[in-house]
Amino acid sequence: MEETSNYSFFPICKLTTSSDSPPPGRRLAVLLSGSGTNLQALIDAQNTHALPNTFIVLALSNCGAAQGLVRATIASPPIPTAYLALQLYSRHNPGKTRVDYDLELARIVLWAKPDVVVLAGWMHIVSESFLKVLRESQRIDDEDQGPGETNSNDDESPVSTGPIPVVNIHPALPGQFDAFQGGVVDRLGVMVHRVIAEVDRGEPLIVREVPIEKGESIEEYEERLHRIEWEIIVQATRKVPNEIRPLPPEGIDFA
Repeated sequence: MEETSNYSFFPICKLTTSSDSPPPGRRLAVLLSGSGTNLQALIDAQNTHALPNTFIVLALSNCGAAQGLVRATIASPPIPTAYLALQLYSRHNPGKTRVDYDLELARIVLWAKPDVVVLAGWMHIVSESFLKVLRESQRIDDEDQGPGETNSNDDESPVSTGPIPVVNIHPALPGQFDAFQGGVVDRLGVMVHRVIAEVDRGEPLIVREVPIEKGESIEEYEERLHRIEWEIIVQATRKVPNEIRPLPPEGIDFA
């Protein structure tokens, strides 16, 4: 059965926009695949003392039924959303590769002109082709063209206005990808790290060990872990924009 949702697409992408433009400030693009609880933590924190002068300008999902897209559309003001599924992209674009899909994702992200990209429960491993577009300035194939529109020149790649850092929240501690592959994990926790091509090897920004407490059920542990995720994704997301666009010394007046 072909996946359908309220976020219909052309023919593989739909981008909804808000009539309420965010005030000038640090801009976030958030990529997600599921319920969007990490996105909600960022929504609740944006333009508060927890995440000052910072606004979410795009919520992008690879799943049209993702509850996170609903969270974005009912936020105040609504957050522009986009949906681009790999299977549908491949079905509508015979001969295109995963690299082409990742470049289309990059085009959607660049449309929003973010200062930082946050992977908040994004269930695809991002490729070097995606990261390269955000890391380096490249020419786009029709700069005035919106995401999902037909390209006039398939040989050209998207353009980045400068390095855009990408961070990811991951329910494991540094180095545990290799430990998991080897079947040996002796500590549990969560981290937010910079994203590089090598899986989970980017510089950790915040690391929190979360041991299982005696008598705790798996459901209780998962709830406690999620609450820590919501806390540290905000903390790390505040840290990275400060490196790019520091807040003015006089501070910010919050609405």
